[in-house]
Amino acid sequence: MIVAQTLAIARNTFREAVRDKVLYNLVAFAVIMTASALLFGEISIGIQKSILINIGLSSISVFGLLIAIFLGIGLVYKEVDKRSLYALLSKPVHRWQFIVGKFLGLNLTLLVNTLFMSLGLWASMYYLTRGFQPEDIHIWTAIYFVLLELFLITAVCLFFSCFSTPILSAIFTFLIYIVGNSASDVRDFGKLTENATLEWLATLVYYLLPNFSDFSAAGLVSHGLPVPGHLVLLNTSYALCYSGILVIAAVWIFSRRDLK
Repeated sequence: MIVAQTLAIARNTFREAVRDKVLYNLVAFAVIMTASALLFGEISIGIQKSILINIGLSSISVFGLLIAIFLGIGLVYKEVDKRSLYALLSKPVHRWQFIVGKFLGLNLTLLVNTLFMSLGLWASMYYLTRGFQPEDIHIWTAIYFVLLELFLITAVCLFFSCFSTPILSAIFTFLIYIVGNSASDVRDFGKLTENATLEWLATLVYYLLPNFSDFSAAGLVSHGLPVPGHLVLLNTSYALCYSGILVIAAVWIFSRRDLK
């Protein structure tokens, strides 16, 4: 019963996301960006495929990020603002089911859209090379890493949406994403300062905020190189654990929120 109710919330979230016009615009723009990579490939003789893969994966990541943030920041706020949440919670539905259902529904949306954008990348590759090579299978690992990154961003958005406005949630999530992509640089900067306090703060930021730079594998797969198996395992465990902690924190905050 509880699982069925949670999945029903997830399905409803997915249907609402599919009807969102912003979603269609972003997906269309991502497809156009991937197709434009063919132009760069034609200009750069000899490295067409490498450029296409890099730009294609970057497009999937960037526009997936925009989709996650634009839809994620309103997951809770929109339901409260429309007062549709009150009707839902008047039924035998727990608040944690609402949060988990929203999280699963948006992740399903990101999974479907990443799949469509990935098919666009593969279609562009086939158009450019008129075939595929055995090493091209490694591109799916890079796409899997993009999905892990997007799932983690969704958890960040959901966490902030439980106690903040959509604008502030978007700002906080963007800042965390930017800092998370430069986490190693922040830690190195702390060491260069030779100040114990700054070094401690930089190290705290490095370990506290999500490290998104670890999910980038475009450099390897664009040259036909495989991603090490231990990295796949570590990134999967890291994304699941960090996302789980954020979802639990979101449930804890939302359960104590006064909705009157």
